[in-house]
Amino acid sequence: MIKVSLISLGCAKNLVDSEIMVGHLHQAGMQVISDAAKAEVVIVNTCSFIDSSKEESISHILEVHQNRGMTKRRKEQKLIVAGCMAQRFSKDLSTSLHDEVDAFIGLDQVTKVAPIIESLFASERAKNAAPLSFIEGKSTYIPDYDTPRFRLTPKHFAYIKIAEGCNHPCTFCIIPQIRGRHRSRTVASVVAEARQLVKEGVKELNLISQDTTFFGMDTWDQRPNPRTPVDSTRGTALTTLLRQLNVIEGDFWIRLLYTHPAHWSDELIRTIAECPKVARYIDIPLQHISDRMLGLMQRETSGTYIRDLLQRIRTGIPGIAIRTTFIVGFPGETEADVDELCQFIKETRFERLGVFKYSQEDGTRAAKMNDQITPKQKDARWHRTMALQRDIAHEVSKGYVGRKLRVLVDEPGVARGEADAPDIDGRVYVPITLPPGSFASVRITGYEDYDLLALPVGQMPSTRKVAKQAQ
Repeated sequence: MIKVSLISLGCAKNLVDSEIMVGHLHQAGMQVISDAAKAEVVIVNTCSFIDSSKEESISHILEVHQNRGMTKRRKEQKLIVAGCMAQRFSKDLSTSLHDEVDAFIGLDQVTKVAPIIESLFASERAKNAAPLSFIEGKSTYIPDYDTPRFRLTPKHFAYIKIAEGCNHPCTFCIIPQIRGRHRSRTVASVVAEARQLVKEGVKELNLISQDTTFFGMDTWDQRPNPRTPVDSTRGTALTTLLRQLNVIEGDFWIRLLYTHPAHWSDELIRTIAECPKVARYIDIPLQHISDRMLGLMQRETSGTYIRDLLQRIRTGIPGIAIRTTFIVGFPGETEADVDELCQFIKETRFERLGVFKYSQEDGTRAAKMNDQITPKQKDARWHRTMALQRDIAHEVSKGYVGRKLRVLVDEPGVARGEADAPDIDGRVYVPITLPPGSFASVRITGYEDYDLLALPVGQMPSTRKVAKQAQ
């Protein structure tokens, strides 16, 4: 039995790819272990979205290779590089990592990983031979509900990839070149997977893709230009999906991640409001608010459109928590653009917000633009926007004190509310052991930065603790 260890890097979408690989390895009778030192094969599922993710991927690859020289047994260990970086740079990496890597596999080989491993052991690699590459053209694969998969998340939450690829023309992004054109699963396929996960005890279904709001739109033959914002009154496959997921029997949350602002509609807002199992939380990366910057980024939206959309969302879905991300330091960004962004953040008061420093990615149109911003300027703008958001987050957290909140327990003493997605948002700390994977009702007693402090409903803290936590 071949022992395989897998290192998964990057986003939740990459994690699903890792889960599919592990599922196929198990199906082939291979043993997946966490200890790379005892494995005969190590797979590094890489990310290459921005420079820091590429550096992390290279670091893990080199670490695995260096550790192979520690014992005779590990010298025979095979190293496979998978994922976005392999898909994007396999030709270049074959030269730069000539001696370190045995094979590169891309996004469409996640279901073929077992026979690829068997082929590596079937023939000896010739001395000085280049690593094998199993990558064939642009990615076209899309998982289905019956795809063998072994979840790497805790038992109580899961990610469901409802689509793959992206059709958006954002000038800073390389993802469409890596993962190909947008291609949606069917509503029936996603619902079947969700039903099975709920049967297995999953309490939170996180819907993901490069753009979840574009789900099903790639099949609209009558749409003359799929890049224009949708008719705000029209229903979409996503609204159909949410309504069908909402009627599945069981007690669970449905969380909507990675929504593009150009494809929101009034029907989607209404659907979320009318579906109690859909978490009062949305993830909607806006990237900027300045019309000039949105134009340079080719974000297909305007500042006026964004402001109006957010107002409609907050009016139509009472209690909604909005998470967004912005990019600072994009080529040509001026201090006036940053001033407008900061004013917008102050006015809108996002419940959750992250800021990225622009990364000059080879192969993107933005990388060739004039007026690139210096690293020092990027750092200053990042610190300015994040400091502003820290003050807002402090006020948002303070507003929770005294409120009753339904939370999902992740581990003893640690839970999350509807406003907190796994791994990216805050936590709710409860100093009482509650069963992991269960829902609980708590009362918020205090906060620390982005996290909340709580006690089960009906239990009161001491006077001294209340004074300290509410400071």
